[in-house]
Amino acid sequence: MTTVHVPDWPWEVVRRLAGERGVRVWPVGGAVRDLLLARAVHDWDFAVERDALGLARAVADALGGAYFPLDVERDAGRAVLAPEGAGRLVLDFAALRGADLEADLLARDLSINALALDGTGAVVDPAGGLADLDAGRVRATSEHAFRDDPVRLLRAVRVAAELGFEIEPQTVAWMRRDAALLARPAAERVRDEFARVLATPCAAVHLERLDAFGLLPHVVPELASLKGVAQSPPHRFDVWHHTLMVVDVLEGGLAAVAGREVEARARVDAPPAAWGDLARVLSQFSEDVTAHLAVEVSGGRDRALVLKLAALLHDVGKPRTQSQDADGRIHFYNHEPVGARIAADRLHALRFSRDEIDRVWVIVGQHLRPLHLARSERVTRRAIYRYYRATGCGGVDVALLSLADHLATWGPNLEARHWTRRLEVAEILLTHFFERYEETVAPPPLLTGHDLMAELGLDPGPEVGRLLEALREAQAAGEIATRDEALALARRSGACAA
Repeated sequence: MTTVHVPDWPWEVVRRLAGERGVRVWPVGGAVRDLLLARAVHDWDFAVERDALGLARAVADALGGAYFPLDVERDAGRAVLAPEGAGRLVLDFAALRGADLEADLLARDLSINALALDGTGAVVDPAGGLADLDAGRVRATSEHAFRDDPVRLLRAVRVAAELGFEIEPQTVAWMRRDAALLARPAAERVRDEFARVLATPCAAVHLERLDAFGLLPHVVPELASLKGVAQSPPHRFDVWHHTLMVVDVLEGGLAAVAGREVEARARVDAPPAAWGDLARVLSQFSEDVTAHLAVEVSGGRDRALVLKLAALLHDVGKPRTQSQDADGRIHFYNHEPVGARIAADRLHALRFSRDEIDRVWVIVGQHLRPLHLARSERVTRRAIYRYYRATGCGGVDVALLSLADHLATWGPNLEARHWTRRLEVAEILLTHFFERYEETVAPPPLLTGHDLMAELGLDPGPEVGRLLEALREAQAAGEIATRDEALALARRSGACAA
């Protein structure tokens, strides 16, 4: 018999309150699986004999947390706790689905999630989950598992990705059979599972798995059109395989930013020295970039995840903009703004937040800007200001994506001259954002609109805005530094406009 020690907190409180209410309760699902794997448990699931909503509310009240009814009809509720010195802890309570605990477990998605603990800590395992844990195997509890809830199709891939497990062949066959059912669930549920897949390490591998199982076309159908879209040198692959490589390189770049050793990537064939170059340039901004990317955008999804999402969609406009000149060279003129619109529409359909959509719109729409800067003789302060005016706080993300895009494009054919220049531009952009922000990126205004109207006799209108922007750009470029200089420039600019 396999037994597990359950941490006293919060289990003892849950068990005591259930006893006071006269109901039985069992830890179930992923929490039990993670305890068996000696992984940290951040989310707890409890099966409750009855009145799960009442127990969830009682636990939230007793532990000073927040209570949320998840599904009143199915008697499911949530307590969200924020223990001091720890991250958020989620406790979900749901009434038994079926006549007893065994029936409830067999109705779950995967055998390794169909586990429970009885009052002594002994594992209840009607679906053979323990054997699958030992084998590193993801297996559906039945052939109806995905038909009962199609979101489980994505969850199977996500669990396999998080645990480093393989999905067994019969389960794969059922997944391919039921892939089209992903059109049924609420878009928010599909979004959440897909985002968790994308957040896993080596996401490119798991994206390929989603595609191989026929799931990806039902989540981001636009990606299918990238396959077979040829590109001229220095590109070596079609747009689809290039996209996967960019996602992979980006992960390596983020590891370099964090000061971690860059492990061998799944798809990348760039020279090993290139990773050292990335680490040398980016590690000097490690703390700042890490903090920047850790900011939550919406729904627990941070900027790092949104950046990976933008990397996945950065070339989605290429199929619609492909052209070929008389020499046979392939072009994708304006694929950035076209792609930004396509990406925004897809993210809207998946119910991503407005902030996430706007951020991806900027990153996709501006992802070639660092390349244009690299082609100029020098990067002026005015050019830096204009770059961040166009990209906002997404400018850091665009710089990181641009490096990944370049490295994925050139691979083993990386030319030192071009690579060095791209690294120089990224370093300049990041230096100005993190170390010279008020000097170049967003200088504090020397004059207000009221000042301009009073000094120049202007009426409210677009001319005031135009002058203010001209002054900000001149200040960022280092051409003016005082109020008097700003007024003099405003008078000259106003006279020229007149």
